[in-house]
Amino acid sequence: MRILKYTALFLGLAGVWSVAALLLAFEGWWMKPVAAEGDVAAFRAWMVNELEQDHRGSAAFILIENGEAAHQYFAPAGLTDGDTLFPTASFSKFITALAVIGLHEQGKVDLDSPVSRYLTRWELPASGFDHNGVTVRRLLSHTAGLTDGLGFGDYDAEEELPTTVESLRSPRASTGVREIRVTEEPGSGYAYSGGGYLILQLMVEEVTQQPFADYVKGDLLDPLDMNRSTYAFYASQANATLSYDLDGEPVPASQYASPAATGFNSSADDLTRLARALLNEKSPLASRISLLQEPGASSLGADFWGLGSILYAPVGSGAFVFGHDGRNDPAINTTLRINPVTGDAIIGLVSGHLSIASRIGAEWVFWQTGVPDVLAVDKVIDSAIFPALGGILVLLLGVIVVARRNLLKS
Repeated sequence: MRILKYTALFLGLAGVWSVAALLLAFEGWWMKPVAAEGDVAAFRAWMVNELEQDHRGSAAFILIENGEAAHQYFAPAGLTDGDTLFPTASFSKFITALAVIGLHEQGKVDLDSPVSRYLTRWELPASGFDHNGVTVRRLLSHTAGLTDGLGFGDYDAEEELPTTVESLRSPRASTGVREIRVTEEPGSGYAYSGGGYLILQLMVEEVTQQPFADYVKGDLLDPLDMNRSTYAFYASQANATLSYDLDGEPVPASQYASPAATGFNSSADDLTRLARALLNEKSPLASRISLLQEPGASSLGADFWGLGSILYAPVGSGAFVFGHDGRNDPAINTTLRINPVTGDAIIGLVSGHLSIASRIGAEWVFWQTGVPDVLAVDKVIDSAIFPALGGILVLLLGVIVVARRNLLKS
């Protein structure tokens, strides 16, 4: 019986320590930043080494310090520069959110109204849920009950792209068959929905009576002199990156059907202009920052999604490192992460790799804040394995020693 008692004691303590080790991992206890705090040169050196060791396509990275572009990296050297155009994949949703928030500020869109209030050319398919709960705010934060997970598929260069309504009725998905419909109670939780942003695209067109791309150009791109940014097929533009596969081999470039969800193309210099505008309190965009950072979805009590932006890490007083990533076939990866407290930011545009921009961005967040990036969950969990096992081993030895002493006394 005593052996069973000590076994139960050990298992209980091991369980408590394992949970504690995991919780501490999410506070960054077991992780080490890639550079010393404030050492931007060391961080850039690490970043360049990562890119040169693990990337064979094209890349453009900018590090912003105190609102100014301080360090840059372009590859291949001589072929890529700050004006080189890259597809941004799902980073497009961040631009869409800025446009929708702008319409809200103009009094043309109520974030808490059903999106159906603004639609005449299409409506959500019938479901067993109340579609009045599918509000603009919930579409922005992926909490409207849509679970399509789109993932818009590629179109060849010579294909004619469908209209917004055609895509809503029959979207071409990158994986599997997807239907844009309500399948969960609106507001019940987070479920990524590219289809939700296609609905927002139609809403912008209906409210403004303009093509989506034209409205965003006039509202956002032109005022910020983002003259390289476009929704036109990027491969048809001057000084555009080639499209690369994961082996760094050139492949045919693809088009994407939804400008709002995945069709935005931009350059490192243009995204620098955007980041600086979001960091500048006197910029017309400054008023949109608070809504971008307003928590819209959480997991395990932690806020991780705002109204169209990812909340990568808290930085105090209700503020977050915020922005958005993008990833798409054949091998596209984009990141923009902004720290509104320090005035710093990182921009990464990649063709030929699916994750390196996000990985570098996550390390930048941890280096900036000491808090693990919300997209680095796998690394956080991995960091807890050895501390958990080490603690369990210590507990096992301790219980064995105590049990042996007590058994010998008896």
